[in-house]
Amino acid sequence: RPERAALLVLDMQEYFLCEGSHAFIPSAPAILPNLQRLISDFTAHNRPVIFTRHVNTDEDAHMMSRWWRDLIRADSPDSAISASLDISKGIVIQKAQYDAFYNTPLEETLRGRGVEQVIVTGVMTHLCCETTARSAFVRGFEVFFCADGTATYTKELHRSTLLNLSHGVAIPTVCAEIDFKL
Repeated sequence: RPERAALLVLDMQEYFLCEGSHAFIPSAPAILPNLQRLISDFTAHNRPVIFTRHVNTDEDAHMMSRWWRDLIRADSPDSAISASLDISKGIVIQKAQYDAFYNTPLEETLRGRGVEQVIVTGVMTHLCCETTARSAFVRGFEVFFCADGTATYTKELHRSTLLNLSHGVAIPTVCAEIDFKL
């Protein structure tokens, strides 16, 4: 029911999309056209499009700093959401953990707009996207997870997430199936 859906576009930042970045995800640029179409469709139908921007400080990084050699800093140009995505009519939520609901206004933003379904897109499939999908599920949202709207470093990690989530958490889909004409 698209009239009750919101599009979540997670962490589509230069940090992951710029070829010169050590964190570049080679499969991420390929999902941009799908995301651009979804953003356009959701915007045209006055449905929420929520972008997340992952940034950390030393204080809020917690375990992130143990897993990753560096943190995405708010003042870094790499923290910017890709200019190829139109964020002008969306909502940008800053987050500091994999879960876009954790210590953010995401849930109240969705509930305040009557959202019952979330469409999960962005990067990384197996970390922020999967964690956010699980968190949405436990909060009572129906979760759709776009196989061709998410990206990560390896096919194995991507496939593993799709298999895991499709067993009791999310409905796997492709971006073309998210259609307001249904």
